[in-house]
Amino acid sequence: MRTRRSLLDLDDLTAEELTEVFARAGAFEASTPEKRLAGVACVNLFFEPSTRTFTSFNLAELRLGAEVVNLAPKDLSYLNKGETIEDTVITLSAMGIGVLVVRHPEEGFPASVAMNFDGHVVNAGDGTHAHPTQALLDLYTLLEEFASLRGRDIAVVGDVVHSRVARSLLAGLKRLGANVRLVGPEAFVPQHYGDGGAVVERDFDRVLPDVDAVLLLRIQRERFAGAPISDEEYIARYRLDAPRLKKLRKKAIVLHPGPYNRGIELDESVLRFPGWRYTTQVMHGVSVRMAVLDLLVNGT
Repeated sequence: MRTRRSLLDLDDLTAEELTEVFARAGAFEASTPEKRLAGVACVNLFFEPSTRTFTSFNLAELRLGAEVVNLAPKDLSYLNKGETIEDTVITLSAMGIGVLVVRHPEEGFPASVAMNFDGHVVNAGDGTHAHPTQALLDLYTLLEEFASLRGRDIAVVGDVVHSRVARSLLAGLKRLGANVRLVGPEAFVPQHYGDGGAVVERDFDRVLPDVDAVLLLRIQRERFAGAPISDEEYIARYRLDAPRLKKLRKKAIVLHPGPYNRGIELDESVLRFPGWRYTTQVMHGVSVRMAVLDLLVNGT
């Protein structure tokens, strides 16, 4: 049974800890960090493909001096030899593994792992449920830009219903006092999503002049069988392009958790837009994940 702190979603962090994560991330970016995870063994267990999250967790662990092991699904006895995931986790605990970073297509999988692991578990994305560290780095990018999000208008555009990033990010934005607008067709943004305090919008063009930031989401085709909307219709109604960029406020910024699809949710003009913050997000991903690991292992 879980006895140590884990990060399964943002509600695992208090308001003070949320502030602490951002402060530590800033400190890690400002100077070379101490080896605060020296002697701690970290296992990265990814059941889904990943570039940004997998690499940034590796870099975060290495920069903090941890011992790093990367396990692919093909390496796991429970998938190939009849062992249960509970038995695998018990084995890793017995080896002295201190941190498990887990990505899995099944919702709740990291939470199940945490219940059987005598160490810290970090959810690196589970199904369409949650992706807390991506939400943290997005929030950190927004705070770096605006200092405070209280009263700021943030538009989250695209396939919200299938996005674990969106679910975690919405919780974080509400905690920080932002006004959230969810933009997209009914199939991607059901009307009842507005019940939690966000505003559901269908007209992207009408929203653009009123927001401080736009966060674009990829259409996650791997999570549904038939496309509920054609590419042509989506592009016409929701793609961010040169004409739509002109409708934004002068100091508005654009974010994307990645991977982004050129020509679908954005076109080439966005990549040249002065307010495009994708590479900033990626850069912050390493320091924010360092901060999360440090907080879990070493406390406040």
